[in-house]
Amino acid sequence: MPDVPKPISVDDYRARVGALVPATPVTLLPLDQCVGLVLGDDLVAPVSLPPFDNSAMDGYAVRSVDVADPVVELPVAEDIPAGRTDIVPLLPGTAHRIMTGAPVPPGADAIVKVEDTDGGVERVTVKASAAPGTHIRRTGEDVREGTTVLRAGTVLGSAQLGLAAAIGRAELPVHRPVRVLVLSTGSELVEPGGPLRPGQIYESNSVLLAAAVREIGGEATVLRFVPDDVRAFHDTIAGHVDKVDVLVTSGGVSAGAYEVVKDALTGQGVDFLRVAVQPGGPQGSGTFQGLPVVTLPGNPVSAALSYELFLRPALLAAMGHAVIHRPRVRARSAAELRSPSARRQYRRGRLEGDVVTPVGGPGSHLLAAFAASNCLIEVPEDVQVIAEGDLVNVLVLD
Repeated sequence: MPDVPKPISVDDYRARVGALVPATPVTLLPLDQCVGLVLGDDLVAPVSLPPFDNSAMDGYAVRSVDVADPVVELPVAEDIPAGRTDIVPLLPGTAHRIMTGAPVPPGADAIVKVEDTDGGVERVTVKASAAPGTHIRRTGEDVREGTTVLRAGTVLGSAQLGLAAAIGRAELPVHRPVRVLVLSTGSELVEPGGPLRPGQIYESNSVLLAAAVREIGGEATVLRFVPDDVRAFHDTIAGHVDKVDVLVTSGGVSAGAYEVVKDALTGQGVDFLRVAVQPGGPQGSGTFQGLPVVTLPGNPVSAALSYELFLRPALLAAMGHAVIHRPRVRARSAAELRSPSARRQYRRGRLEGDVVTPVGGPGSHLLAAFAASNCLIEVPEDVQVIAEGDLVNVLVLD
């Protein structure tokens, strides 16, 4: 009987997959396509923010010396709405009615808010004094021209994109989204919505995996229902090798017959092995015609867990993310758990406060339990029993 190779550890296999997926190039994309992506270069402000002294209030631009008395009446010489570009200097003894964000006229050193006046249009009664600088936003108070406002490696959310727009950037250099080809194999698979014949099941792995890729900002192309035929497998992916960054398959990697992925890629640059994990032991990774390939097990929870542990960190790293792993916390188990020796087990769970409750059993087919979970309970390789109330490691999924 041939020797069975020792399973590779979870950490070693994660590193193996991480080294397989190359970094995506930095490219310019419009702001509306940059949400969730990672900035590829430092962003330097070409203008100051604010770019000019402007009013922080609706009110009146004045000279502070002209409103030193408790009550003063001044002629209103100009109206300055936001957006006006021909700004007339303020003469002594006068006021300009001004709106929030409008440029402060030369000669003015304070703004009196409209609530401290009678709101006059031709003449205004000012009922409060204003010290120099009152309600004026100074040029560069937020950002000085030439300063770095965002560092390379920043994940771009709404605030960061708003800042980029405020300094006049219509495009940003970002790590391009990783392009993933998701291939689902199996003659027994049927598209959701169609009728089922005896022995057939609805195909779900490609939906799950493509959605998971898109959740982290990647692009997913799905090819479904590749039959259990090696030639059909090769023909299906032939036209996509040069268009994507990584090929991800589900199913066809175990030790049984009709394992089309294994048959098609063995000896072609992809290695098939076992990982010391439950569920999801059968795995494969390597390159096919220069394309990185990660093959996942076909059971839905095995595929989902394998994506979480091995592929998700690799894809995030490829897109320039510094934080690539799920948050890890310690919590008390609400029930006893049993795990096989020499394998790291991941059980689905619900985390509430500092207590985690297992959801469903350890089976790799229990997709509803996975969907009802918000975390994964990690049972180390050298632990076979976790008692109720024991502290456990928990990976937070949402």
